[in-house]
Amino acid sequence: ADAAFTLESAEGIKKTILHGGTGDIPRFIAGTKVTFHFRTQLCDDERTVIDDSKAVGTPMEVVLGNMFKLDIWETLLASMRIGEVAEFWCDTIHTGVYPLVSKSMRRIAEGKDPVEWQVHTCGMANMFAYHSLGYDDLDQLMKEPQPLYFVLELLRVQQPSEYSRESWALSDEERLKVVPVLHGQGNKLFKQGHYQEATQKYKEALICIKNVQTKEKAWDVPWLKLEKMANTLTLNYCQCLLRMEEYYEVIEHMTDIVNQHPGMAKAYYLRGKAHKEVWNEAEARQDFTKVLDLDPGMKKAVKKELAVLGMRMEEKNQEDKNKYKGIWPPPPAPPPGTPPSRRARSPGTT
Repeated sequence: ADAAFTLESAEGIKKTILHGGTGDIPRFIAGTKVTFHFRTQLCDDERTVIDDSKAVGTPMEVVLGNMFKLDIWETLLASMRIGEVAEFWCDTIHTGVYPLVSKSMRRIAEGKDPVEWQVHTCGMANMFAYHSLGYDDLDQLMKEPQPLYFVLELLRVQQPSEYSRESWALSDEERLKVVPVLHGQGNKLFKQGHYQEATQKYKEALICIKNVQTKEKAWDVPWLKLEKMANTLTLNYCQCLLRMEEYYEVIEHMTDIVNQHPGMAKAYYLRGKAHKEVWNEAEARQDFTKVLDLDPGMKKAVKKELAVLGMRMEEKNQEDKNKYKGIWPPPPAPPPGTPPSRRARSPGTT
């Protein structure tokens, strides 16, 4: 039978079970991944639908304890069984940030900012930064907050150990623990020649580091430690790009590093290799010279690269000569008896 009651853990909520679920209420702990459908309705006579995940065709996923902007949903879901469908009336104190969450979810459905709604920011603070959310119905809700109905259908509950969490679903501590694992996986893939797969591991590790680093004060010791880790991963990432012949991207990434850290010999070395591959002789020589200034221990590697560069440039110059050879027609033969001073000269001769 349908049951209506107020959740004990929160005021301003009334729950009505529309379809009973099965089994006991699952364990809902930090890190639990919850998959569910939702429908949001106004409390008017028509029960006007604002959002409906079934209409979009994709259920919602939330990782508990990951600072999802509409934290009241965590409370609602924690009262449900698998397969249960329930309607929750929520007072204005719980629905003030819904317009922001709705905007993010609509953008996800449109293929934009796929993890925007997981950003670790305070929804209420962000509300004041917006003049318009880009949707008339949400702008109206933001101006005049009101109670809402949420109809939720709980599809699946996965404990932290039961699924592979993406980097956005990790805490800062977990992110730092997973970095060396991803780094090692990337190195292994690189040695096996799987460069594309290796870049994905390095990129994921870099995202983890940068997410944590943004919370540190720039150039302080914790920030610098993370920066060193990030630079090492970027160097590895660019080693893959060199093998994949993505030379201009290597030049771009290494230039970013040397601008911030002008003492990194390996960054100049990789940029020099990339310049060499795209025939930028002067830039390559300049970078290799800088490497020798910063790290004389790399003399053997640099000498080898310079030798290859010299050989390549000789070949290119010879190719150019052959290419342009005969571009000017030979001068016509002078008529018999023409004095030497009046003979035709080749173009470009004096």
